[in-house]
Amino acid sequence: MTGDNTSHTYDAIVIGSGIGGLCAAAMLARYGKRVVVCESHSVAGGAAHEFVRDGFRFDSGPSFYCGLSDRTSLNPLRQVLDAIGETVEAIAYDPLGHYHFPDRSVPIYGNAERYRAELAKVTPSGAAEFAEFEQAMLRMYAGLKDVPSIALRSDWQAIPLLFSRYAIGMLKLLPSIADVDKSVGRIADRYIRDPWVRRLLDIECFLLSGLKAHGTIAPEVAFMLGERDRSVIDYPIGGSGAIVAALVRGLEKWGGVLRLRSPVEQITIEQGRAVGVRLKSGEPLHAPIVISNATIWDTYSQLLDADDLPDRDRQQAIATPAIDSFMHLHLGIRADGLDDLTGHHVIVHNPDRDIAEPGNTCMVSIPTVWDRSLAPEGHHTIHAYTLEPFETWANIDRLSNAYDQLKHDRAQSLYRSLERIIPDLRDRLVLDLIGTPLTHARFLRRHNGTYGPAIPAERDRFPSCQTPIPGLYRVGDSTMPGIGVPAVAASGILCANSLVSNDQVIEMLNAIGC
Repeated sequence: MTGDNTSHTYDAIVIGSGIGGLCAAAMLARYGKRVVVCESHSVAGGAAHEFVRDGFRFDSGPSFYCGLSDRTSLNPLRQVLDAIGETVEAIAYDPLGHYHFPDRSVPIYGNAERYRAELAKVTPSGAAEFAEFEQAMLRMYAGLKDVPSIALRSDWQAIPLLFSRYAIGMLKLLPSIADVDKSVGRIADRYIRDPWVRRLLDIECFLLSGLKAHGTIAPEVAFMLGERDRSVIDYPIGGSGAIVAALVRGLEKWGGVLRLRSPVEQITIEQGRAVGVRLKSGEPLHAPIVISNATIWDTYSQLLDADDLPDRDRQQAIATPAIDSFMHLHLGIRADGLDDLTGHHVIVHNPDRDIAEPGNTCMVSIPTVWDRSLAPEGHHTIHAYTLEPFETWANIDRLSNAYDQLKHDRAQSLYRSLERIIPDLRDRLVLDLIGTPLTHARFLRRHNGTYGPAIPAERDRFPSCQTPIPGLYRVGDSTMPGIGVPAVAASGILCANSLVSNDQVIEMLNAIGC
């Protein structure tokens, strides 16, 4: 997965091999650019990388996927894979998971009819209200689905491209245009009064964006509801590592280079524009385009000098609010007697408390339900996680007994969650790993271990991939259109397409039939 460094000069340098960085780099390589990706870690993937312990293969971050095995899927990640001529084998399944409350467990289906039927078992009136809300979202989706993400760019040249090629889709979007920049909560206020359905919608939004309904932008949920029903929910064979491997294959097939263990120390600015980077080894790399897949906080506070850009822009970027970090469990367990186990679960311990309160809502993924190769024979791999503020850990020594005790204490809500699904979990353990915000900050190179910015819909907008510095661009979870795998893949598309001509974009679209 590493390339030879035969020259220090490139058309573009990408800092970081997260999904956003790899998508941008692979697309630029496909457009004929000479691209190098500099990754500080020993493996590619950023927050989506995999790691292996004692024969168990773990996803470090994302675990929900859609449309990987569907050639008609509108998932931006799927479209990037199509553009670079790569595929990922995946297993489709439904329901996508079970949501567990103290008084009941509810299967959550991608199929819209079955989803509404499950809601009606809990609250018939709430299900009817949700159906009205769903129709409003699907009207928006009807326009969004006819304007593929793979065609988007972040500059004015998007206008002639979209209207010349996707005019019908743009017209379909007009009836919903007033709601495109609204929050899901604002639109739900028109239709849904039932408190149980409102809480369910908050959970759906929280899983999607890290924010509840009044903080999540409406197109995200419109796209989610439309694609879940129209396409498939699936899990990649080989886990998230298989997705990363496919992107790296595409990058290298089109002539791009991935350099592992190559941390960038500084973005080089000359006469007000980006001209390359300096690695921590002291090695300089030169390019007229530098793309940072580091977080917005790390890009502006660590990779740039204070005088490289106006102080107002710098302070505004650093002041971007962040979603909390997470506690993680990565477990290996004996699988005997668990034949009816399902793969995804969300557990809410106390419905009267905020679902975003650390420890109250826990997410569980058991990918060996679909792919037994991720664990030794007769075992399951489990990944469980819940929000956890970095501040709790900021001043604690990772090598101290106090750290070990705090890890144990703060992980208990995750163990209790898993015991809702597997009551004898602790007796089955053969591997028990606890990750904290300090773990994420260290191994994922994430500012305070965060998974992205907390930019509420209607109050502020995600920044573009462009920056105040000519030649410097950003991709990933702190750029338009937000966090999550489809969103960061879309950020890579937007950035790459903005750096080439419309003719090149059209050639690519024709090649993949989009």
